[in-house]
Amino acid sequence: MLRVNNLHAHYRDVHVLKGISFEMSQGEIISLIGANGAGKTTTINVLSGLLQATSGEVQFLGEKIDNLPAHLIVERGLVQVPEGRQLFPSLTVLENLEMGSYLSRMHSKTNLKRVLNIFPILDERKRQLAGSLSGGEQQMLAISRGLMACPKLLMLDEPSLGLAPLIVKSIFQTIQQINISGTPILLVEENVFYALSSSHRGYVMEIGEIVIEGKGAELLTNEHIKKAYLGI
Repeated sequence: MLRVNNLHAHYRDVHVLKGISFEMSQGEIISLIGANGAGKTTTINVLSGLLQATSGEVQFLGEKIDNLPAHLIVERGLVQVPEGRQLFPSLTVLENLEMGSYLSRMHSKTNLKRVLNIFPILDERKRQLAGSLSGGEQQMLAISRGLMACPKLLMLDEPSLGLAPLIVKSIFQTIQQINISGTPILLVEENVFYALSSSHRGYVMEIGEIVIEGKGAELLTNEHIKKAYLGI
């Protein structure tokens, strides 16, 4: 459902993506892993239309999208949950969720029921200001706001960032549940163990290039990954 071919991207004079290629199919969780600065967030910003590629091609559901503006990419069902959550702190939980359904209002009631079933704590907090939530609750809200847009593919950028270990475990369990319920997920994550443990396949990025790819479980046993990312 997603095909990225020979993608290059720059920030001014800095060559950030250097010809990366990967693909994913319906039903998968795919991880892009690597150290900070490897180009992971740049990759999904290009896929989202927030950054223009210098060259290369992105196809989503058989359609070329690399020159489309961000709002049209969201309309096609490619939805990003950004790093740092980027909620509207002065709006309530419910208002933040309603913002997520801006382009899918006809399904908003059904989607709202779904996300509150996934994250019951948000139902309890729905009249509370988003800025007053804990870090874990804010991440739940950010993921839920993405789901309100009816994604055909959901991209999560660093969902474990700044969270306590028990909350990280819970978030990744929920990511797997969302996938099992029918939503493919492209995961950008520095927590390599949880990312690969949760993924069908993974791609390792280093300095703007994909250097290793394989099944998630197999990559966990790769000697380079064990030494460089798992401290083994």
